[in-house]
Amino acid sequence: MEDVIRVDDDWYVLASSSRTDDRTRVLKQDETFCLFDRYGDIQHIGAGEQGLYHEGTRFLSCYELTINNLRPLLLNSTVKQDNSAMTVDLTTPDIFSGNKISIHSGTLHIFRAKYLLGGAQYEHLRMINYGQHVLTTTIEIKFAADYYDIFQVRGIKREKTGTRLPQKDFKCSVRLGYKGLDDIERYTVITFSEEIKLIAPDTIQLQCKLEPHEEGNCYISISCQTGNEVNKPLPYETVVQQTNESIRLLSSKRASLFSSNEQFNDWINRSAADLNMLTTDTPHGPYPYAGVPWFSTAFGRDGIITALQYLWLYPDVARGVLAFLSATQATTLDPAIDSEPGKILHETRAGEMAELGEIPFKAYYGTIDATPLYIVLAGKYYKRTGDRPFIESIWHNLERALEWIDKYGDRDGDGFVEYYRESDNGLVQQGWKDSNDSIFHHDGKPAEGPIALVEVQGYVYHAKKTMADFYKLFGETLRYQQLIADAARLKTKFNDVFWSDRISTYVIALDGNKKQCEVTSSNAGHTLYSGIASREYARRVADTLTSDDSFSGWGIRTLAKSERRYNPMSYHNGSIWPHDNSLIVMGLAKYGFYDKALKILTGMFDTSINMDLNRLPELFCGFDRLPAQGPTLYPVACAPQAWASGALFGMIQACLGLTFSAEKPQIRFHYPQLPDYLQRLQISNLRFGNAVIDLSLRRHLNDVGINVIRKEGDIGIVVTL
Repeated sequence: MEDVIRVDDDWYVLASSSRTDDRTRVLKQDETFCLFDRYGDIQHIGAGEQGLYHEGTRFLSCYELTINNLRPLLLNSTVKQDNSAMTVDLTTPDIFSGNKISIHSGTLHIFRAKYLLGGAQYEHLRMINYGQHVLTTTIEIKFAADYYDIFQVRGIKREKTGTRLPQKDFKCSVRLGYKGLDDIERYTVITFSEEIKLIAPDTIQLQCKLEPHEEGNCYISISCQTGNEVNKPLPYETVVQQTNESIRLLSSKRASLFSSNEQFNDWINRSAADLNMLTTDTPHGPYPYAGVPWFSTAFGRDGIITALQYLWLYPDVARGVLAFLSATQATTLDPAIDSEPGKILHETRAGEMAELGEIPFKAYYGTIDATPLYIVLAGKYYKRTGDRPFIESIWHNLERALEWIDKYGDRDGDGFVEYYRESDNGLVQQGWKDSNDSIFHHDGKPAEGPIALVEVQGYVYHAKKTMADFYKLFGETLRYQQLIADAARLKTKFNDVFWSDRISTYVIALDGNKKQCEVTSSNAGHTLYSGIASREYARRVADTLTSDDSFSGWGIRTLAKSERRYNPMSYHNGSIWPHDNSLIVMGLAKYGFYDKALKILTGMFDTSINMDLNRLPELFCGFDRLPAQGPTLYPVACAPQAWASGALFGMIQACLGLTFSAEKPQIRFHYPQLPDYLQRLQISNLRFGNAVIDLSLRRHLNDVGINVIRKEGDIGIVVTL
């Protein structure tokens, strides 16, 4: 009986089948990523996001391995801690020939290892006969390539699609093809190291004969090719060597962390490895792509926040993000893509639908916060590195971004920055909570635009102070004084207009009539990060955010339980986002609320313990924490997600009160704190200018001690206890 059936365009699986295990494994390398099931296969199940993707297109939509027409039994499946490869151990059930068992269960060991490199997937398939008799098996691989654009996979229907090209069969390979409506030909080439026994339209068979304790090996490459390019497969050993060398080189450039708590180390290592995997080499430098599968591309806001979180450990990412966003900064007024001169990119997409304009995201600018955050990142990058030549190289872009804030961001001249969608197909909500129902009034009624978000005013305040510092650095005293005065006026007006005594926090937004959207949300916590909150109100915001209404025990909800639209299973109205919590922790520490910062860090740590591979997802559900129960997953969250992976590092820096002074040069710790489950924390290979330093931090009853283990170059350490 078939355990998978097809109905129209969807595939369904019997509940009793091993295929019901929906946990996926992810690999990514530059513009290519793959989602496998735990067997190493790619299956058609439900809407089915599994597949091999390259530059926004799915080049392989089915890839299933069977032995003598039976699916193997899973023994173990994992992705290596450094994300270099996926490895799978399998065996077979009892295999019959007529009424007799020809292969006993547990006799044949099947090993699969998968790598991605240069737009191709490479697989090592190894089989070992641990029996006492000769085994002859038929290895069968079913395959398909639907060449769906990523937006089709997400559910968008297209009126017309391109043309499937005839399958071409060769002695050791098969080529599938598709000619899109964009007139681009895309090919999937599956190549085997062994001669193929049988090739059918969707099936390949190989023969394997093994003596007792004999080992058989087959190497398979699946190459994604576009246009006239021909990518000759690399030897498998070369792929392994190049992958390992790339990871080793990257690790040598960034600082690393090691603690006295092994579970905390698992979270550290997974987060660092995920950031490494998601970071893509672009012509402008490294850029952390937002997340797999839906957001494996450059997003302005996501890239900036990830760079801010990871800046203290690896500033090269921030430089890459700033360079990329400077190169793609809007230069024209184009309502179709919500573009205005000086505005920073929201997202960019490759693929057939973007190329044809079926979606507006080839280069889309519908974000209200990326532009001020871009300025904030530039300021933080300079303080971290003292890299004045780079700041000078993007100075024109920074000034244009500042001009956009005043000319286009503040639509009505009231001093607040608002958004209103110009594009018919663009985003209705253009803050980080960009689902259509995320901004509303206390009674649940949707807010009409233009919308002035609470956190965005803080970002603008931070951006103006940053640009003031730059003007001071460049000797433009008058401009410095003007921007400092602008920032001060904004802070005063903001605290007057956005505060609500009734909910004891800042409201989420002002609507188009300047009426408060009096809703208790996590957005208010970002005002602590930016510094726009007054000292008096900051304490009340902190208390509200860490109350049972907002804090679930795992983290701070996007929306408090008392709100009309609260739904712990929603995308933005009651769920918990790790990056959101990290920015709040960074703000809490800035105002000296270390106890609350550590409370949230601990909730996120406990969450990581309960997650597959210790990987924090894009978001999870906001249900209350209950005894002996873990957090509830959000079913279609991206994992990994860059700013979720970066959350840990931003929170650690905040709790350590760690900052940098390029002028001295100095590394400074201001009232450093460690939670009670971390007795020691080691920071290795921390680079600052031409210096490098290793530090050991030890938690004591009332403070944290810091010892210098290694120091090379001119650098000072200042600790305030």
